Amino acid sequence: MLQPLICVDTSEILPGNLEELRTAVKDLVAFVEDRQTAPLGYGVYFDESETQMTVVQVHANSASLERHMVVAGPAFPKFKDFVNLHEIDVYGEPSEHLRNLLRQKAEMLGNGMLVVHKLQTGRGIEAADLSRPP
Repeated sequence: MLQPLICVDTSEILPGNLEELRTAVKDLVAFVEDRQTAPLGYGVYFDESETQMTVVQVHANSASLERHMVVAGPAFPKFKDFVNLHEIDVYGEPSEHLRNLLRQKAEMLGNGMLVVHKLQTGRGIEAADLSRPP
């Protein structure tokens, strides 16, 4: 059974650069898909008013998200002009190193804070669950 780590970044989209942000997130997702096979899920969402961006990642463990931060991290600074990161929510148990990497990202992209949510009860995700249709 996997003990996944779910990471959700929530950012305000700064006015005036929406089309450039769209291009930047498409490029980032393509970069992640080309260079990483570890994320179980990775998606970027805009709310209906296109004023909020949410990035949702699912990783098998803390090490997988750490690898993502190291590989994709150099691309993050270009987002400074497009978003103000408010919060990074992590569901699971990140390593201390990963916590530091996420705090650095939050500070670089806004005034965001890191919030860690530890599993209290429920079942884990089995690999078969990920490929099985709902």
